[in-house]
Amino acid sequence: MSSTIEQKCLEQGVKMTDNRRLVAKVLSNSSDHPDVEEVYSRCAEINPNIGIATVYRALKVFEEYNVIAKHDFGNTGKARYEVIDEDDHHDHLVDITTDTVHEFFNEELEKLKEKIARDMGFEIVDHRLDLYCRPLKKK
Repeated sequence: MSSTIEQKCLEQGVKMTDNRRLVAKVLSNSSDHPDVEEVYSRCAEINPNIGIATVYRALKVFEEYNVIAKHDFGNTGKARYEVIDEDDHHDHLVDITTDTVHEFFNEELEKLKEKIARDMGFEIVDHRLDLYCRPLKKK
C-alpha cells in the first residue's frame, strides 16, 4: 500500500525510488512533526543502509512538489515536517519547554482572523498560525 506522500508524488510524475518510498511512508505514518534526524532514525530502523543525505534529498523533493510542509518553529533551529492535507487546516501550539508541537483548530479563531482581514479590506488566501507557549504555573 502506498503512502499519502507517494500517491501525491506519483500524481505529479515524481520518480519514486525505494528510498523515497521509505521516507514517504515514515513521514506519512508520523503523528508528530519530526525533524530530519527523527525521520532518518525511523527510516534506519526499517533500512539500516539508508543515509541521512538521502533523507534530506527526499524531503527536499517532497517539499518542492508541495506534498509536505517544512516548519521552522524557531525554538530549536531544526526544521520539522508534516504532510500537507488540503482538507485539514490546523494551527500549531508549540510548548517551548518540551519542544512539543500540538495541532489545534478553533472555529472562533478562524472567524476572528477572517473578520480582522475583512475589516482591514483584505481576503485571506492562506495563513499559518504558530503559538509559542509554556505551561501555566500551578498555584
